[in-house]
Amino acid sequence: MADIIQLLPEYLANQIAAGEVVQRPASAVKELLENAVDAGATQIQLIIKDAGKQLVQVVDNGAGMSATDARMSLERHATSKIRTTDDLFRIRTLGFRGEALASIAAVAQVELRTKPRDQDTGTLLLVEGSQITSQQPVACPDGTSISVKNLFFNVPARRNFLKSNAVEMRHILDEFQHIALANPQISFSLYQNDLEVFNLPSGKLSQRIVSLLGNGYKEQLAACEEVTPFITVRGFIGKPESAKKSRGDQFFFVNNRFIRSAYLNHAVLTAYEGLLPKDTYPFYVLFLDLDPKSIDINVHPTKTEIKFEDEKTVYAIVRAAVKQSLGLHNMAPSLDFDGDVNFAPIQPLRLSDDQKSSFDSSFRPDALASAASQAAQPASREPRPSSADRGGSRSDAYERQVPPRPTDQAKRELEAFYKSLSELNVPDVEREATAKGVPVPSAAALEAAQAAATEMPAPAPTPTPTPTAAGLPVMPVAAPVAPQLPLRESTAGPGGKVLQLHQQYLLVPVKSGLMLIDQAAARERILYEQYAQELERETGTSQTLLFPRTITFSPQDFAVLREVEEALRALGFRFTDFGKHTIAVEGIPADVLARDEKELLESLIEQFRNSAGPVKLERREQMARALARRVATTASTARLSDTEMTALVDKLFACQVPGYTPDGRRTLVMLEMSQLQSFFTR
Repeated sequence: MADIIQLLPEYLANQIAAGEVVQRPASAVKELLENAVDAGATQIQLIIKDAGKQLVQVVDNGAGMSATDARMSLERHATSKIRTTDDLFRIRTLGFRGEALASIAAVAQVELRTKPRDQDTGTLLLVEGSQITSQQPVACPDGTSISVKNLFFNVPARRNFLKSNAVEMRHILDEFQHIALANPQISFSLYQNDLEVFNLPSGKLSQRIVSLLGNGYKEQLAACEEVTPFITVRGFIGKPESAKKSRGDQFFFVNNRFIRSAYLNHAVLTAYEGLLPKDTYPFYVLFLDLDPKSIDINVHPTKTEIKFEDEKTVYAIVRAAVKQSLGLHNMAPSLDFDGDVNFAPIQPLRLSDDQKSSFDSSFRPDALASAASQAAQPASREPRPSSADRGGSRSDAYERQVPPRPTDQAKRELEAFYKSLSELNVPDVEREATAKGVPVPSAAALEAAQAAATEMPAPAPTPTPTPTAAGLPVMPVAAPVAPQLPLRESTAGPGGKVLQLHQQYLLVPVKSGLMLIDQAAARERILYEQYAQELERETGTSQTLLFPRTITFSPQDFAVLREVEEALRALGFRFTDFGKHTIAVEGIPADVLARDEKELLESLIEQFRNSAGPVKLERREQMARALARRVATTASTARLSDTEMTALVDKLFACQVPGYTPDGRRTLVMLEMSQLQSFFTR
């Protein structure tokens, strides 16, 4: 048998390696920025054209490379940071694999200009598909400039899998943000299609956070720091009121390298427990510094996932650091042992010198005994003398807030109110219900109903109330016999009498039994089909806001907004650009409550970014689902009138798929008569 195993050609091996290292333009941005930081640069410039598909260029003023080093940097497994096996356990640099430049050069056209500070001329290298086409000396400034042009030009299948410019630019912004946050001592700038997006001067971490994420964080940052022999935690967390609907502004750095860790994120969320509104996420930028021997950063090709030698200790210290920071900035609930929360604080006693002497004399043992004997006697009913009679002013006594006595007019109005109550003609419910054969609830059931009525508002009375037990406004809440009458009387389909249970479920009697409908899920299905039709016809109706609302987003959220702008406008959103990463909202869909447009758009962006399900949905489909879920959840516990309940049921059964929500949850459950009867038989 002939030998069939052979070594791959160098260019093919590089293209295979590029499949792991260079997945999209943002991958090249990450590797080039990390190399610039490792080179000791103090100024780094990133230039992007056509979302990185046409050009990714990184210019730095770092150490630069000699002609030999420039050529060697394009070879596989070539690095200046690893010499021995021990170096693998002391890694503190970012790019150390020696695959980045070789992988990028395998799938792009690369132009490399570099010059060390101690040399007069630099080197120009032109590489195309791993092949060096030109090398010559050139005049250039100190540092390195690498231009990656026409990414995946020789792998058209990979290029076809790239997403839209908005999506690819969002990933580039993510990588730029990670490097810029980790290195506030370095000046960064970003240009997109010849327009300046960021110009970040060197400074403190807090200044870099505000410059990157917006001025909204200026008053919301709380310093966080914990130093232990094992690990050091430092950075900033956001105050609970700054929590957002999106998860974007959460950053962990280990030894100045951005990582993703659901385990550590859980530690932070646990520290915020009880302080955040539902479905909101806190902001944090936390740096963990520990011995490189205790972590493994070579787990994933992108080096964003690491393993800790002692995960539980890291978890506990991160949680304690965040919790301590919340407490120091008075953002965590605490007990106040200095005052009684049930009373207003009492002002301190202010006495003259003569009063102080008489006050001190009252605490002599004989004075205490006299006071005790007087307290044992029956209390006198004589009115106390006023402060004027005692010859003292109110400022000389405890300044308590005593409620004023009711006026004569208020007394007369109260007496008239109670007199009108006594004249009400209350029917004898027990006698009339017994005459009609309706079981009368026991005294205990009535007491429970009255107690429930004090906690829950009574439903609106019907236009023609029947003089039965069902006519009591509190009976449908507690008495099991109350809903029996409408159920027995209703034998029609979904258009018949509908009851609401705990403002969450609808009970619909049908000929075959009882139908139980989830109010929020049904509304979500109805809204989804409505939005899907509007998106298809692009006929979404809009309600104009009285005053336009300006909303500023983070760069990542703004990129997502651009990505789904067409779908938002088709649904009825109306907005215009109003500055950097800012829009002015002029209108919203007609059936959406005009309350907090910023929260609405943030939640839509978050749902669009983290859409559940293994199947990648079309953009408009995602937006229809996200808005339907958002609007249905907002009004999920509303009290509905009879007309509204009937309309909701009718609209649900007019849908194409009434039984399920867009993501597959059930909207209704059928209980057959046989199932109902089985509940009452042995």
